[in-house]
Amino acid sequence: MKTAQKLFKPKHYLIAMLLCALSSPLYAANDPSIKGDLRGNIQQSMQSYIDHQIIDGHMYVFDSHKGKLLKLTLDKLHSGIVKKGDFYVSCADFKDQDNRKIDMDFLVRVSDGNFITTQGIVHSVDGKKRKYHLEKI
Repeated sequence: MKTAQKLFKPKHYLIAMLLCALSSPLYAANDPSIKGDLRGNIQQSMQSYIDHQIIDGHMYVFDSHKGKLLKLTLDKLHSGIVKKGDFYVSCADFKDQDNRKIDMDFLVRVSDGNFITTQGIVHSVDGKKRKYHLEKI
């Protein structure tokens, strides 16, 4: 009988690790230096923005890429926050009227000590990401 060490070669380990990484759900990026009150204020601004956009349980967003209005139902908010240019960005998952998973990024800026969510951007549809660049402003 062969030992486990002889059966399990380093290349098998690397393949197993890659498969595990690819099978895990993807989560929004997160900057661990954004913490405490800063993190809480960003998330509170985003949640308040979403709450004020909800009409009869749905948020309506125009998808300029497809040229149509999306009727979204909130699934969950992500805890990850990153900084892109002058904005903090965090995201939330929604389902649209066609039951597609829509990942919306929300842009938050600080002005005179207030955290203001300016808008949401469709970041991905059913896992297919769309690029946008805030750093170039």
